[in-house]
Amino acid sequence: MLHHISIAVDRPFHVAEVLAQICHGYSLPFPPHPGSYIVLADDEYGTAIELYPMGTELIPGVEEATFSHNSSSSAFTAVHAAISVPISYEKIADIGAREGWLVRKNNRGSFHVIEFWIENKLMLEFLPPDFALEYLNFMQPQNWRAFLDITEVKNVSSCQS
Repeated sequence: MLHHISIAVDRPFHVAEVLAQICHGYSLPFPPHPGSYIVLADDEYGTAIELYPMGTELIPGVEEATFSHNSSSSAFTAVHAAISVPISYEKIADIGAREGWLVRKNNRGSFHVIEFWIENKLMLEFLPPDFALEYLNFMQPQNWRAFLDITEVKNVSSCQS
């Protein structure tokens, strides 16, 4: 179960406010790192998105992770997340249009996503309720086996303890 993700953006406060609107959640300061905010989805899973200033990097400290700033970091990243949201594609598209951010509905083959490009640099894949059902149905080992046309998928480890 993914409970939170952290991303770096140009305008953490503003992005947190926008994401709180999409998630029907709350935007609050994130004290561990100045200028950062956290969006709490207020759901049963404790889902959250931490927004750091662009250039923030987490590095291993002596006892725990510490924050560092890289002034030459890329604004683009392979990091992205699929997130179930309680609102429709139309509402998400309206919010994206208001912000001037790219939003598009995509068919990934066995499920659909809404690509929501924060500040036109970082993609989150939003799943309204109907898209979330497609996604959850596809993300099962037996469906991946069929998709990959293989007969066996080995369970080498478990995320649950």
